[in-house]
Amino acid sequence: MAINWGALGIVFVVALAAVVVLTGLFAYGVRGLSERVTARAHGGSGTVQLTGAVVCFAICAAVIGYGIYLIVA
Repeated sequence: MAINWGALGIVFVVALAAVVVLTGLFAYGVRGLSERVTARAHGGSGTVQLTGAVVCFAICAAVIGYGIYLIVA
C-alpha cells in the first residue's frame, strides 16, 4: 500500500484553512450579535451589526452544507 503524501498534504492544508476561516467567521458573527445588544442599549438600532452577523452565519452554514454535500456525493 502506497500513501500519496502530496494529496494528503493538500487535504491537510485545505482542512486547516477551512477551520481557521470558519472559526473566524463564526466568532465575528457572535461578536456582531453582542455589539448589536450594546448598540441597542445605547439607543442605536444595531442593524449593521445584525446584518454582518447573519451574513457570517449564512456563510458558515453554506460552507458546512457544501462539505456535507461533498462527503455524501
